[in-house]
Amino acid sequence: MAYESLSTGATAVGIKVRDGVVLAAEKRVSYRGYVMSRAGKKVYRITNRMAMAAAGLFADMQTLRKIMETEIRYQELTTSSRMSVRAAAKLLSAILYSYKSSPFLSEILFGGVDDEGPHLFVLDPVGSVIEDDYAAIGTGAPIAIGIIESGYHSDMAISDARNLAVQAIRAAISRDVMSGDGVDLAIVTRKGVKEERIPLA
Repeated sequence: MAYESLSTGATAVGIKVRDGVVLAAEKRVSYRGYVMSRAGKKVYRITNRMAMAAAGLFADMQTLRKIMETEIRYQELTTSSRMSVRAAAKLLSAILYSYKSSPFLSEILFGGVDDEGPHLFVLDPVGSVIEDDYAAIGTGAPIAIGIIESGYHSDMAISDARNLAVQAIRAAISRDVMSGDGVDLAIVTRKGVKEERIPLA
């Protein structure tokens, strides 16, 4: 079954700035126009230095989060060192590619902060991985990316990046019927991962 034919709605965005990374997604879980839940979580903490946001098949998002948490913890225990964000993104890419004959039907934004600084990676269902300053995925991405492009600059404060991400998700919700019902955020800095939930007024 083709990824597009599932008609799974979602919007997620990621923004990298000097002091960290912001990941955000809306909360609606819908398939083929039917709203299954208004309380879906599509932004996940991965250790205390990384997080991911996803768009696509909800079960696949949850499974990938569990796999990544387990693999990173295992790698860090066996090597007695912290995994870099780039290495974790490449690990996720390898996992996705290994399932290419029956892929996870999710697009992923993976971000975090390590000794090199903040990083944001975009991954497709078969493991292509691209590092970028900002990105949007899902059915509401064309709307969200326009908001981000109009307001982004690399030296903006993490609080401004957070507000821009919320604005982008809200804009997508207002125009994309498959997205809605609130915003979840993960704000990753050197101090750790802060999660936040914003209900729609």
